[in-house]
Amino acid sequence: MKEFEDDDLLLDEEEILADGNPSDDPELFEHFKIEVDKGQEKERIDKFLFERMQHSSRNRIQKAADSGFIHVNGQPVKSNYKVRPLDVITLMLDRPKHDNTIEPEDIPLDVIYEDDDLMVIMKPAGLVVHPGAGNFHGTLINAIAWHLKDLASFDANDPEVGLVHRIDKDTSGLLLIAKTPEAKTKLGKQFFNKTTHRSYIALVWGNFVEDEGRIEGNIARDPKDRLRMTVFPPDSEIGKHAVTHYKVIERFGYTTLIECILETGRTHQIRAHMKYIGHPLFGDERYGGKEVLRGTRSSTYNAFVKNGFKLCPRQALHAKTLGFVHPTTGKQMDFTSKLPADLEALIEKWRGFINGFQGSIEND
Repeated sequence: MKEFEDDDLLLDEEEILADGNPSDDPELFEHFKIEVDKGQEKERIDKFLFERMQHSSRNRIQKAADSGFIHVNGQPVKSNYKVRPLDVITLMLDRPKHDNTIEPEDIPLDVIYEDDDLMVIMKPAGLVVHPGAGNFHGTLINAIAWHLKDLASFDANDPEVGLVHRIDKDTSGLLLIAKTPEAKTKLGKQFFNKTTHRSYIALVWGNFVEDEGRIEGNIARDPKDRLRMTVFPPDSEIGKHAVTHYKVIERFGYTTLIECILETGRTHQIRAHMKYIGHPLFGDERYGGKEVLRGTRSSTYNAFVKNGFKLCPRQALHAKTLGFVHPTTGKQMDFTSKLPADLEALIEKWRGFINGFQGSIEND
């Protein structure tokens, strides 16, 4: 069964006709197709698709079905249709699918290292990694396509080359790009076998009791918010196994600067795990970190925190280190990046706050 990337946009409200009905004799275009597994039990098609179309609500799927846009084996079905093994389900809309062809775009690229096999890039916060979900231009992949436009062997539209892993739009830090299929295969195996080294710097809400710890919990899409991930018990059959290790770097009373080391690499892993243990990332709006979660109720303190949100208007997360074995030479490659200016300024702001707070206590 085909799985889709996290930023695939499969069904939006605007893709359903305003009046809820297709025209009398519409020309329909395939936007999504999936073949049901042999062992699939009977299940309502709206529930079946809701679990597989990551950016679509069940209500939107029901509207699409009731409007005649969801077909099974070539025929439209309603939302209460029960899927059967080997059914071929297609989403047919009255407009062509967006052209996802990746075109080179002259976008500045901060290349940390490059050779014939790979590139290591420093991605700024705010830059989308891959086209999709309303961001079809101006992405990191478009920038890479421009940077390598004169390399005949590199095709940005070929899935056998390009990004080896991803980080979120509003996360900054190091990314690895493979320039050849052989390099991507070998590097991909290292990520799969968990032999790479990746560490992140994060500013999170709250003070930790221990100086270091381990978080284990399966990660799956939140059924209440399809753009957010949530954590389930490790022994559950829901989601994918995920482990994050953390170490305290510096304490600021109401927030803590930590290093996170990934044992696994799941979507939003650090953001979801930190939310799970009650320490959301500072400024992480999707996971509840862009509000005053710790500290006093004074107007001065609230203003201080809000200024911090303005100073670093994103989740305070940076992919600081990246280590792997070179796919051709076999040499260990280790890279470390500087903290970006917005995160550095935010840390200095909290450092000044806690120093001033301690100073006021000593003077009392």
